[in-house]
Amino acid sequence: MTALTREDFLKLDRGDQLAPFRKEFYIPKGVIYMDGNSLGVMPKATAARVREVTEVDWAHHLIKSWNTADWFNAPRRIGDKIAGIIGAEKGEVVVTDSTSINLFKAISAALVIKSDRSVIVMEGSNFPTDNYITQGLVAFLGRQHKIRFVEKDGIMDAIDNSVAVVSLTDVHYKTGHRQNMKAITSKAHQQGALTVWDLCHSTGAIPIDLNEIRADFAVGCGYKYLNGGPGAPAFIFVAKRHQDKVKQPLTGWWSHRSPFDFTRDYEIGEGINRMLCGTQPIVSLCALEVGVDIMARADIHKIREKSKRMGDLFIAAVEQKCNDNDFDIVSPRPADQRGSQVSLSHENGYAIMQALIERGVIGDFRAPDILRFGLTPLYLRYVDVWDAVDILSDIMVKDIWKAPKYSVRVAVT
Repeated sequence: MTALTREDFLKLDRGDQLAPFRKEFYIPKGVIYMDGNSLGVMPKATAARVREVTEVDWAHHLIKSWNTADWFNAPRRIGDKIAGIIGAEKGEVVVTDSTSINLFKAISAALVIKSDRSVIVMEGSNFPTDNYITQGLVAFLGRQHKIRFVEKDGIMDAIDNSVAVVSLTDVHYKTGHRQNMKAITSKAHQQGALTVWDLCHSTGAIPIDLNEIRADFAVGCGYKYLNGGPGAPAFIFVAKRHQDKVKQPLTGWWSHRSPFDFTRDYEIGEGINRMLCGTQPIVSLCALEVGVDIMARADIHKIREKSKRMGDLFIAAVEQKCNDNDFDIVSPRPADQRGSQVSLSHENGYAIMQALIERGVIGDFRAPDILRFGLTPLYLRYVDVWDAVDILSDIMVKDIWKAPKYSVRVAVT
């Protein structure tokens, strides 16, 4: 195989149809940002939008802005925009709360529908909050339900007629491996179960068609590929065929049939509004909407093709330049089988990542030994991939990562 060169990557950038999007984001000088699978960068338009919401709508128009600035409808309005990104219809997605809270609501609602069953199938190596939330829900319900933890290769066999809910993440947060959403959803339905899909590492990175695969429920965050900002509100999807029978336990006033009637007793609302809870974080919602609007203008298929090519090139560059440095590539080699990230393992992964970050290459570390590199096609260039691996090679060849300061643990890795 012909050795790669930096010019190969520059040539790809010159022909990149997504390249114009980069100018819409704030990228700090000297930074190669490869952590958009954890926190997306800030769109340049976000600061002005937040100033408008705070300095005009809030400061001057005050409470009138719930009507005049359409604050009240923001969860549905932004939800409908996200619906177009994930293959849902208008009225099937609402933006509200956090991913964890929405997962609690979605699994609770699915268990109500499947009240004659007790098993929840999950991937044991899931992002921990998915497991923790479900464990907490099971404990809250009095333990009549149980979780059947399996790993990727055992999922299909684990779905039988005792299963109420199959709750899985499309793209694994550590390895980046993908599930076969269509096949798993089909198997769940054949066995009479419902699905809850976590799309945190998929939305805005991978083409998703929830209605084509007949998904039942889904959740996802707003701060990764949607670039909504740290702690941005999450979203929840409920297929319309389930909405008339959906009940979830967090029955706050925003999910009431007529919230401004202020009646004593709860009356369940209509459609996707049933998945709302309390008063919404308007400043955060409006910041998220900026990122969603950008994503809605982009071609998700072009995003995916660039992401796959970037991943292939990152792997090839690591093997070419870091072959003697004890890295293992833990992400799937076939591009179709991984999300928009490549993960490496190394016994000194934490220190190596800290050295990279100091040199301006920002990825992240996941215990015990995973270095994650996110590939965000709207603002990451091909040449950034080459330069990141070049810096990684330099850190390894010169043993820079061995400096004691890089082994000092920080709170967020």
